[in-house]
Amino acid sequence: MDTQTILFAFGLTIFAGLSTGIGSAIAFFARQTNTKFLSLALGFSAGVMIYVSFVEILVKAKDALTSELGGVMAAWITALSFFGGIAFIAIIDKLVPSYENPHEMHSIEEMEQGKENLPKNEAHNFDKLKRTGMFAAIAIAIHNFPEGLATFTAALTDPALGTAIAVAIAIHNIPEGIAVSIPLYYATGDRKKAFFYSFLSGLSEPVGALIGYLILMPFFSPTLFGVLFAGVAGIMVFISFDELLPAAEEFGEHHLSIYGLIAGMAVMALSLLLFL
Repeated sequence: MDTQTILFAFGLTIFAGLSTGIGSAIAFFARQTNTKFLSLALGFSAGVMIYVSFVEILVKAKDALTSELGGVMAAWITALSFFGGIAFIAIIDKLVPSYENPHEMHSIEEMEQGKENLPKNEAHNFDKLKRTGMFAAIAIAIHNFPEGLATFTAALTDPALGTAIAVAIAIHNIPEGIAVSIPLYYATGDRKKAFFYSFLSGLSEPVGALIGYLILMPFFSPTLFGVLFAGVAGIMVFISFDELLPAAEEFGEHHLSIYGLIAGMAVMALSLLLFL
């Protein structure tokens, strides 16, 4: 594998990860949440991830496994790896407390509410966050880690596919940046610190790629590639159904999120057809 491809893959993960900072900036400088835009963007990102996972990534994973293991065994391992990826990201999701979880969406308006206007249980959560703000940043970093591995793995094998996935993850990291900035703001009491920590948390994506590269590349084979790629598909499908689509519904109208979903699928399909 040539150095240029590896550097390109790392560049994509950095681009995707640091998009969290765009969301942070929006949270601190915008006066209100543009719910229609977020609904469309989240739906679009989900459409890209779902389409590419089922149409492209799982197919490539099965083909790689078939080349070494045969058709029947390859089909079983592809399916097991896909659901293994889902289990992996679901466990991470479960271990992160709900308000500190970047996949729990919050709006810019919360920044101005103040603790006294919040329900009792949320005020208690903010008290806790003020004592444990760094834990929130760590939790966010852990959450973004597998996304970096997913982007990097895809980019190594197919730069065009990796670019599409990086763009989809970058889009979904923008509202995630809004979500993580709010608890971090209450944790630190400082907008600049909250922006810095939430921006920094996006670096866990290229870190995930780096660790994946250092650990897995020496053992890289068609079988390992197939297992990893099917797991990546599972991770992206889970993120789409557990985070992106519910958030798109919450932020905007039902039809806007579906229009975004279909548009994302159409753009992904077109981009794959153009590279045939």
